[in-house]
Amino acid sequence: MESLICAVLLIAIRLLFIYGADSALLDHGKSRVWGPGLELADKLPLNARYFYIEPRDAQNNIISDPLKYRVLFKGRSVLGECRVKIEQIDRFDGSSLIRYKLAETCWDTEIHVLHGERHLGNSPYRFSGKLYTENCNCPQADLEEWTQQIDCPNSDPQIESDLIPFRAVNFSSLRPRIIQQYDKPGSVSLCNYVIKENQIYRTCYGRYTGFKMYMDALLLSLARKAILPDMELFVNLGDWPLVTKGGHRRTTGPYPIFSWCGSEDTFDIVMPTYDIVEATLEAMNRVTLDMLSVQRKGIPWKDKEPKAFWRGRDACRERLDLVGISQKHPDLVNASLTNFFFFRDEEKKYGPKVAYISFFDFFNYKYQINVDGTVAAYRLPYLLGGSSVVFKQDSKYYEHFYSKLEKWKEFVPIKKDLSDLVGSIEKAKTIDDTMLTIRDNAKSFVEKHLLPKSILCYYGLLFKEYAKSIVSSIQVLPNMEKVDQPTTSTSCECDLKHQNSHDEL
Repeated sequence: MESLICAVLLIAIRLLFIYGADSALLDHGKSRVWGPGLELADKLPLNARYFYIEPRDAQNNIISDPLKYRVLFKGRSVLGECRVKIEQIDRFDGSSLIRYKLAETCWDTEIHVLHGERHLGNSPYRFSGKLYTENCNCPQADLEEWTQQIDCPNSDPQIESDLIPFRAVNFSSLRPRIIQQYDKPGSVSLCNYVIKENQIYRTCYGRYTGFKMYMDALLLSLARKAILPDMELFVNLGDWPLVTKGGHRRTTGPYPIFSWCGSEDTFDIVMPTYDIVEATLEAMNRVTLDMLSVQRKGIPWKDKEPKAFWRGRDACRERLDLVGISQKHPDLVNASLTNFFFFRDEEKKYGPKVAYISFFDFFNYKYQINVDGTVAAYRLPYLLGGSSVVFKQDSKYYEHFYSKLEKWKEFVPIKKDLSDLVGSIEKAKTIDDTMLTIRDNAKSFVEKHLLPKSILCYYGLLFKEYAKSIVSSIQVLPNMEKVDQPTTSTSCECDLKHQNSHDEL
C-alpha cells in the first residue's frame, strides 16, 4: 500500500514539474482557445498562422502564469504526414500565442490543442479542405468574397476618409500629369502598378526604387489568396507623403497616390507600412521581430526599470532634444542615439552614440517613448504590442491606424516639443494601476487592428473600395514589367476551380 501511495505521489510530482503548479487550477471547459489559425486556417494562408490560449480556473478567473500546451497536427501531404513547425509565445497576461508554419499544403487536417492529455476549447479542430502555405498561388475567391470569408470589417473610417476626394479616377488624363509632376529622380521615387487578370505589372520612376520589393510582395501575396480586381495605382516609395493640400489640384480633386505615411497637410491614400507588411508576410521566416513575436512575456512589470526608454538615429531635432532630456534626468529617461547622420556636427553634445540593442530588451523598461523620425516612427505597432506603456509624441504624421487610437486609453500623449515628458513620467510613476490598464488596452488594440489578419484585411478593403472609383479602362501599358510570382519549393496541390486560365495553360 505504501509503495502505491509513493508511486502516485511520484507521478503527481512529475506532472507538477512538467505542467506547472497552476495546471491543477486549470478548468479545461472554461479556458478559451481562439484565433484565425484555428477558425480560418483553410481560408487565410499565412507564413505564420496563429491562435491564442487563455487559461481559466473553475471560477472563470484568468490564470496569470502561462502554462505549457501541446499542439498536435494530424494530416496528409504529398510527402506523407503533414509537416509543421510550432512555437508557443507566452504573454504577460497569462495567455499564450501559438503560431505554426506549414512546410507544404496539407489536407484532412486535425489540430489538437491539449493541456496534458485533455483537449481545450473545441479541440480537435478539423478541416476537410486544403491548408495552403503562404507561397502557394491558389486564389480561392474574388477579393470581395475572400474578405467576407475571413471576417474582415465591412468598412474602415480611415479608408473612407482617404478615398473621399477620388470618386471618379480617370487615368487616361491623370497618368501623364502624375508622371510629369512627380518624375523627379533625385527626390521622388514612385511606381505605376497595373493589376490585370490577377497579374501584376509596373513601371517605376526615380533613382531609388528598391522599396518596390515590399509593394511587390504585398500584391503578389494577395493575388495568391484572392482574385484582385483590375485596377491601376501609383505608389510612393519614399517616406514623405507627396500630395500636398493647397498644392497642384485638378477640378475633381488631388492626385490618387498611395503612401505608407499620411499627414494632416496631404491627401495621400495611406496604407500599412512596408515594415509591418514584411512582418506580416515573413514571420517565422526571415524576420525575428514581428507583431506576434513582440508579444513575448519578458520580465514582470514589477521588475522593469521605472524609466522611459528610447533608441534610434538622429532623424529629427526632437530626437536630439530627447537625448538632452535624458542627460538632465537620467533617473527618468534612458535615451541615446545609435547613429548620427543629419546632425553630425552635434555628436559631441548629444553623443556618444551607443550600440544597437535587441528590440525585445526595450521592454525591460516600464515606459517606451515614440518620437517621429523623418515622418511617423514605424516602430509604434511593435511598441504597442510589447509589455510596456507607450508615451507617444503629438505629430502631424500618421500611419493607417492612428485615427483609431485614443489618448490615455492605449497610450500616454506628450507634446511635440517634449516639454511635458518629464512631468508625464513623474505622474506615471504615481499611477501604476492606470499604466497597467493602458498597457492592457494597447494589447487589445493590437489584437484587433495590427496582427497579420488585420493588415491583409485593411489592404483587401482598401483595394476593393479604391477599384470601384476607377472609371478608365485598365490596360497593361507599354514598357511595363511583369512581376512574377516567386517559384515555390513546396508542393501546393491547388484546387483548380478558381485559378486563372492563364495559370492553367
